[in-house]
Amino acid sequence: MIQELAYIFLPIFIISGLGILWSHLNFSLDGQSIRKLLMNIATPCLILDGISKLEVPFSEVAIVMTASVILLLGCSIIGFVLLFLCKLPKTSFLPAITFGNAGNIGLPLCFFVYGSEGLGFASAVFLVAVVSQFTLVPILQGRSPPFKTILYTPVIYSSVLGIFLLITESRLPVPIDVSIALLANLAIPLSLFSLGFGLAKFRIASLNIALGLGVSRLIIGFSVAFIVNKIVGLNGIAAGVLLIQGAMPSAIFTYLFSSEYKRNPEDIAGIVLASTLISIFTLPVIVYYLI
Repeated sequence: MIQELAYIFLPIFIISGLGILWSHLNFSLDGQSIRKLLMNIATPCLILDGISKLEVPFSEVAIVMTASVILLLGCSIIGFVLLFLCKLPKTSFLPAITFGNAGNIGLPLCFFVYGSEGLGFASAVFLVAVVSQFTLVPILQGRSPPFKTILYTPVIYSSVLGIFLLITESRLPVPIDVSIALLANLAIPLSLFSLGFGLAKFRIASLNIALGLGVSRLIIGFSVAFIVNKIVGLNGIAAGVLLIQGAMPSAIFTYLFSSEYKRNPEDIAGIVLASTLISIFTLPVIVYYLI
C-alpha cells in the first residue's frame, strides 16, 4: 500500500518541488504565458481527451456534474455561516472556502489514482468549478459576470465537444486525435510545475486566518463531498473522484480574483498556501482510504 501511495504522490511532489526550486533559484519563468498555455491549449486538450474517451454513459458524467454543483453550493453555504460567526468579510474569504484546486492538483491526482476514467470524471468536476468561478465570484463582488470571458474560455468548448463525442460514441480523425493527446500530456506537468512556482512566492500574512480557514476549507470540502455522494448515490470511481476533488486545498484562482478586486489578497494567499501544505498530509490519508 505504501508503494502504491508513493507511485501516486511522488510524481506530484517531485514536479511541484521542481517548480519551488526554480523559484528559489531565481530562474525566470513567464507565469502569465504558462497560465495562458494551460488554460487555452493544454488543459482544454486534456479535458477533451479525458471526457471523449470515457467508457461510461453520459448519464454518469451528468450525475457527477450535478453532484459537483451541489458540492459547491454546500461549501458556500457552510462557508458563509462560518465567516458570519467569525465576523470575517464574505466577499473576501468565501471563494477560498468554496473553491478547491480542482485543476492544478485535482486533475493530476485523479489521473494518478484512477487512470483515464478518473481523469474524465475529474474533468467534469473541473468544468463546473471553472464556470462557477467566472460567474459567481464577480457577482459576490457586486460586479457583472464577465460572460465575454466565459465565451472565450476554450475549456467550455472542449468540454462540449468531448461530451458530444461521448454521447455519439464518435472519434476525431486520427491525426487530430493524436495531436490532442500529445498536447494533453503537457497539462499535468505544467500544472504541477506552475503550482510549485506560484506557491513559492506566497506568504502567510495572518497565521490564525491562514490555518483556521485553510483547515476549514479541507474539512468542509471533504465532508460535503462525502454527504453529496450519499445523497446522489455515486459509487466507485465517480464517488472517489468527487471525494478527492472535494478535499482539495483552496484554488489559486481565488488569490488571482482577490488581487483583481483588492479583497485581502495577502490573507487569501496565506489560506491557499496553508491549505496546500496541510493537504500534503491529508490527501494521502484520503487516497489510502479510497484504494
